[in-house]
Amino acid sequence: MSGPQPAGYDAVILAGGRSSRLGGEPKAELVVEGETLLVRTLGAVKGAVNVAVAGPPSLARTLSNSGFAPLLVREDPPFAGPAAAVGAALTAIGSHSAESGTPRSPWTLILACDMPEAHRAVPVLLAAVHADPSCSVLAVDAAGKTQPLAGVYRTEALLEAVASGPGALANLSMFSMLARVQWREVAVPEGSTADVDTWDDAGKWGIRSRARTAAPSSGSAAAAKD
Repeated sequence: MSGPQPAGYDAVILAGGRSSRLGGEPKAELVVEGETLLVRTLGAVKGAVNVAVAGPPSLARTLSNSGFAPLLVREDPPFAGPAAAVGAALTAIGSHSAESGTPRSPWTLILACDMPEAHRAVPVLLAAVHADPSCSVLAVDAAGKTQPLAGVYRTEALLEAVASGPGALANLSMFSMLARVQWREVAVPEGSTADVDTWDDAGKWGIRSRARTAAPSSGSAAAAKD
């Protein structure tokens, strides 16, 4: 979908969960159609003014080879949940904006990196706030599920939501953090906010472990020995 978009927006990419149902395999490093989910998500927000990725330091190598140059931040304490990650990312973007002398963007797109088709939802959400900038917008799928990790928010409203301090955000749900944020739902294309929580989910998208993708086959190994 193409169409008018906000004059400027920042982006926060969440890439730091435990991936417990994937045996600890980092979702950000899973590979779909030849690229990691993190790189695929960064491509979906390539129009952003500032981008912060909230995730572990181990992602630095992936980012250095990605062609993108986002800020890499970590919630404190690690694995303290999405609200804490959003707070850390907003702080990093604010510091970067102050150092560069550029104003913070009026809108902030929040996106989890485990939605392989999020690039189809992003332009719909951006067009929605352009058409009606009265409040933030959150994606809602065909089943009526609202996804706070696929939304375009008024930056001012998000800053107010995290103003209580990093400690208060630890293990706080996104909806709890957004309790005082005015938002409306926007229908997005079917499947565009479907996420990857298990290997069964991954299989539906043809997603593979990066380690398994990179590993040579037994036949290749044998050929190398020959």
